[in-house]
Amino acid sequence: MRAQHVLSAALVLGLSTAAAAQDHGVHDITKPNLVLQQMVEGLPKDEKQSVRVMTASFKRGDKTVYHTHRFPVTVYVLEGAFTLELDGKPPLTVKAGEALVEPPNVAMTGYNRTDAETKVVIFYVSTVDTPFLDLLSH
Repeated sequence: MRAQHVLSAALVLGLSTAAAAQDHGVHDITKPNLVLQQMVEGLPKDEKQSVRVMTASFKRGDKTVYHTHRFPVTVYVLEGAFTLELDGKPPLTVKAGEALVEPPNVAMTGYNRTDAETKVVIFYVSTVDTPFLDLLSH
């Protein structure tokens, strides 16, 4: 929750600064584009958290291992399309410029089912020294 408050405060500060700059005739100020806003459960509540930003490239037909995460994972698709299969739910495909949140403690596998390469950026906030994923036998 603390990480959310810090991120929210930074965004508000950035938007306020951009608005103030425009009021004073300053141009070329970039405003953030909201890609995804979603309520999540299961974020770490420790005094300190570990923030990881990772990239991954999937060639045609590549997939992730069958796994879970202990905390929510946000995936932003840079190129191509990423299909996520969560146990008990229909597959969800996210295209370039879109994002999704992988819930904690749900078995899943991700795929590139396109003919082109798929590139993603992964954001993970966890307790310190938590593994990124836990392997499951399928």
